[in-house]
Amino acid sequence: MKHARLTALVLAAGLAAPAMAQSPQTPLTSPRSIAVSGEGHVRAAPEMARVRLGVSETAETARAALDAMNASMGKVLERLTEAGITPENVQTGQLSLDRDYSRMRDDQPEPVGFVATTMVELRVTDLDGLGAVLDAAVGEGANRLEGIEFALADQAAAHDEARRAAVADAKARAALYAEAAGVELGEILSLSETGANYGPQPMMQMRMAADSGVPIAQGEVEVSAGVSLVYAIE
Repeated sequence: MKHARLTALVLAAGLAAPAMAQSPQTPLTSPRSIAVSGEGHVRAAPEMARVRLGVSETAETARAALDAMNASMGKVLERLTEAGITPENVQTGQLSLDRDYSRMRDDQPEPVGFVATTMVELRVTDLDGLGAVLDAAVGEGANRLEGIEFALADQAAAHDEARRAAVADAKARAALYAEAAGVELGEILSLSETGANYGPQPMMQMRMAADSGVPIAQGEVEVSAGVSLVYAIE
């Protein structure tokens, strides 16, 4: 009985082995493709500006520093309103109260009082009057200026235009490479956005603001986008 059972196991193993050998793995093949990238750029004159300016006041006590800062900023805001900046275009961006370590003793900073600082961000749509606005703010007590950023009023439209230009650039590159390689382009297998720049960048072409205040070089802004395309090759 044991001999018969062993013979059956040997026969079963012998029948199973050829069946396993006859089912090789099917190799995975990817379609032939060509990958390209494209860039799109939109340049235009700025239509608005964001300005960060503020007031810093020092005093022996925290209360005195804060009161002085509030008084100065109140005058600045009143002057900005007179200059045509509406309340909805002014936003407080920073408010701080710190010890004043401006004095040195034995090469070590020594507190001599307190410094209170407040910063506001202005949105200016009349760029020709921007210099006059800055001049008015400084003349009324603003002693901090942290930068000016020029922008487009409708950046979304500029981004879409840059994206279209990026896709057109990528398609032109793909056609060129396909011609050079002697192949035909098939369908688009994938499209993804890469390396997009969502903020306006200053350009070198400049024009000065036409007012009698602080000279401002407005220049141009640029919005760019990047795409990656993968085409099948026929």
